[in-house]
Amino acid sequence: MSHIKILGIPGSIRKNSYNKLLLKATLNLLPQGVEMEIFEDISQIPPFNQDEENNPPQVVKDLKRKIRESDAILFATPEYNRSIPGVLKNAIDWASRPYMDNSFNGKVAAIMSASIGMLGGALAHYHLKQILSFLNVNVVTGPEVFVSFAQQKFDENGNLVDENSKKFISQLLTNLVDYVKMVKSKQVVSL
Repeated sequence: MSHIKILGIPGSIRKNSYNKLLLKATLNLLPQGVEMEIFEDISQIPPFNQDEENNPPQVVKDLKRKIRESDAILFATPEYNRSIPGVLKNAIDWASRPYMDNSFNGKVAAIMSASIGMLGGALAHYHLKQILSFLNVNVVTGPEVFVSFAQQKFDENGNLVDENSKKFISQLLTNLVDYVKMVKSKQVVSL
């Protein structure tokens, strides 16, 4: 099987976001034959404007191209007000528009979330699954990766030090890669 490319998309633009750190930690846990790029420009995406969807800004064109060139998407998002942050929803709206030009269509995706609270971003995780389902994304359902009390799971240099979190992330990556292989071999039909 050819090389597998994952695009990591953070749900936060905060400089020291635990979810950005989670994606960076993932780079050290990738299975053999897998590469991942993190889309760092989410903060540069302007608010979605349907009047401009047929002529999107370059950053949106770049995002859509990177999504299409990838085999899978890995989201890492915090939870804001029981949902995903507006900046992530905005990026998803741009990347899935205009109608019939949904760059997520048929992709395989997985979701992780980190939070300083006890639920680890679980409600954002579930809301993102709902959005992705509408966009015809094949979402890997397990294991669910919720890094709760994230401030205790990273060291002062931003390194993930929690072994249980690493174990769950590694298993999620394995499942993501296996799902991509099934879709590519047509064992799973993406609608």
